[in-house]
Amino acid sequence: MAKSLQEQLLGVGLVDKKKVKKLKAESLQQKQKIKKGKAVPSDESERQETLKRQRAEKTEKDRALNLERQKISEQKAVHSQIRQMIEQNKVRKQDGDIAYHFTDNKIVKKLYISQTLHNDLSYGRLAIAKLDQQYELVPEPVAVKISERDSTYILVCNNRVESVEEDPYADFKIPDDLMW
Repeated sequence: MAKSLQEQLLGVGLVDKKKVKKLKAESLQQKQKIKKGKAVPSDESERQETLKRQRAEKTEKDRALNLERQKISEQKAVHSQIRQMIEQNKVRKQDGDIAYHFTDNKIVKKLYISQTLHNDLSYGRLAIAKLDQQYELVPEPVAVKISERDSTYILVCNNRVESVEEDPYADFKIPDDLMW
């Protein structure tokens, strides 16, 4: 046998017994007033308009909540991508005796590295990324990809400079008839 809507709502736990009794009493009182002629039945169109308005408000609220959830899930996905990029591409830090100074949130930090890593950091071939309160060295192309997603992870990424020395006399031609 099919249960009534009230019994179904009670079974699911959306309504309690006090609320059901109160609604029954109100509907009974409304019916008695209508029978005695004291109250006029409420206009159905007004009731439907309020229901439509309530539904529209609820759908708008649900849409806003879904957008917020979607933004949060996208942020989590980006953070996990960045974490994976750093962990897969980190350069093994060799214990060195050269201190490389950089800033992290307005605090000067030191990282002891070897001379080759220091040169790579200085010339922009490596970058320093922060992951879970640790500093990792990553290649410059990976650092660029990470900073496109979220720039707060990259602490140091110098402009890439190749160590090609330019000849200061390249603009001057050497005469053919020069005798030494």
